[in-house]
Formats: sequence, structure tokens, C-alpha cells
Amino acid sequence: MASVVTEQGVVHYEVIGKGEPVILLHGWLGSWGYWLGTMRELSSQYRVYALDFWGFGESDRRRESFRIPDFVALVLQFMDRLGISKARLVGHSMGGTVALSVALEAPSRVKQVGLVSSPLEGKSLSLLLKMAAIPQLAFLAWNNPWFLRWVLRMMAPWTARDWKEWYNMLMRDISKTTLASFFQSINSLYKTDLKPYLKDVKAPVFGIYGLRDNIVDPCQAEVVSSIPNARVKLMSHCGHFPMLDDPPGFNETLAENLRGGDSRG
Repeated sequence: MASVVTEQGVVHYEVIGKGEPVILLHGWLGSWGYWLGTMRELSSQYRVYALDFWGFGESDRRRESFRIPDFVALVLQFMDRLGISKARLVGHSMGGTVALSVALEAPSRVKQVGLVSSPLEGKSLSLLLKMAAIPQLAFLAWNNPWFLRWVLRMMAPWTARDWKEWYNMLMRDISKTTLASFFQSINSLYKTDLKPYLKDVKAPVFGIYGLRDNIVDPCQAEVVSSIPNARVKLMSHCGHFPMLDDPPGFNETLAENLRGGDSRG
């Protein structure tokens, strides 16, 4: 386990491999652990980093703000501290929204962007996540943990193929969050709309979306396709977590798209 001290807090990360840097960013209520298998697969060709956003996993929770702009700042400060001048960013769900936001804010720092089940428009979130973005409902859910666990347990079989593994990972990660990080992050994601800025994206972009996704509308793949020269892969048998639903297929698709970025700058 490694960490760096940034201007705004401690960031936990894991790293493996040698080569060009690839930074993996997790989704809402997740942590770097979702990327463990993918890190191992990519490590023969890249130096792969997976970090925890503030308020999640093992990163600093002693903050007042846990919003998308805060996570964008985190990524850039993380790169600064480790001396990474330019990297490929791959994000799952909220992590992809952050990755593309970094590419828009600091285009010289991003070589390529990978979006995995990522909402570029907050309105594409499922009803349950939209409800979590409402202050009163978020407070109610957080202060009634038995109810929150029950809701997540009920939706688990429709969310991931190996739903028991996913549910156990979720329970582990959610135990490390706070009310502030739980609510502020999803509220900020819901209010985010990157669609008007897609024409300004300079880095090569690819998207990987599961057609059975019930967390983020898979039609977001069409939004990604509107980015100039973007490539999109639809995985018909996967849901919101293609890295868990089909690890070999996902890792092969991811590696292929990363290699494709070499020929496009």
C-alpha cells in the first residue's frame, strides 16, 4: 500500500508494472480494488496505477468537499507528486467522468481517455442514484444502514453477474465512506453535463459499455461516439461492471484500445 500527500489530502494508490503510465479511476462507492485483475493484465506493458478518490477506500476523508472538480484536482496533484507529466486515464463510471474532465481541463497531461460505463450526462444515472443525490434521501439512507444494505442486496442480482462478489466488495468499500463523500460525490455527478464540451476534447477517447447496465444508461455510448474519432465497444452480455462480468473479454478490449491510442497520438 502506498500513498502521496497532496495539497488537499493524502491519496492512497497501488502500482504495478513497467512502461508508460496508465491511471485507473474507480466509480462511486468503489475503490482501487475493482481494478486488481485489470492491473495484473496490463502490467506487462504499462506501469499501472489505481488510486482511491478522497472519501473512498484508504484515501483522506478529513475534507469538506468530495465533488467532481475535487477529484479532477486530485488526479492532477497525484500526477505532479509522482512526476507523471502525461498519462492514459481509464475510469469506471464516475471515474470516467473525472478522467474526461481532466482531459478537458489539462489536455497536455492526458495521452488517452478510456470510459467504462461512464455517465457524461448526469441525467443518464438510474433512478436509485438520482434519489441518492437528493440531500434528504441521502441523509435518510445513510442513517438507516440496514435499509441501505437491504436495497443494495435486492438490486445486486441485476447489477453484476457474480453478484455475491460485487455485493461483498461494495459492503467493504461503503464501510469506508462518510455521509459527506456518499452524498456530495453522487450529487455532483448528477449535476455534471459534459456533452456541451465534447467538441473540445483533444485526447483520443474510447468507451466500453455493457448493454445490460442498469446503473448508467448504456445509450451514453452514443454520446461518446459523438466525440471526434472516438471508438466504442458494446459488450452485450455485461452490465455496469464489465471488468467483473467478463474479465478476459474486458481486459482484452481495454488492452486493444490502449494499443490503438499509440497510432493516434
